[in-house]
Amino acid sequence: MGRSEVEIDVDRPADAVWQVLRDFGGLARWMPGIDACTVDGDTRTLSVLGTEIVERHLGTDDVQRRTRYSIVGGGVPVTRHEATVSVEERGPDACHVTWAFEVEPDTLVPVLAQSYQAALQALASGAGS
Repeated sequence: MGRSEVEIDVDRPADAVWQVLRDFGGLARWMPGIDACTVDGDTRTLSVLGTEIVERHLGTDDVQRRTRYSIVGGGVPVTRHEATVSVEERGPDACHVTWAFEVEPDTLVPVLAQSYQAALQALASGAGS
C-alpha cells in the first residue's frame, strides 16, 4: 500500500476554502480534468478524460474541516484507496490544505499525487470560490 500527501498554503480564509472542499458534488467546478460530477447518495461519479471514476463519501467533519472518501470503482485500476482532505486555519485570511491518501497498487501514488497537487494549485488560485 502506497501512502503520500500533497499540501499547499492558500491566501483565503479557512472557512471559505472549506466550503469549496466540503461540497462532495462540486469537484467539477474547481478540479482540473474533471469533466462532470454526479452524486447519488454517498457515491459520486466523476467523468475524467473519457473515463469514469466512482468514489464513496466516508464522512465529513465540519469542526475539524476534514472530509474522507474512497475510490470504489470505475476505470481506474485501484484495489484499495482512501483519502482525507483537510483545511487548517493559519490566520484570518490564510489556511493550509492537506490531501493525504493511501492507494493500492502503490504504483498509482505518483499519478494521484500529481492530480491532487494540480487540484490544490487550482484551489489556491481561486478556482471554485
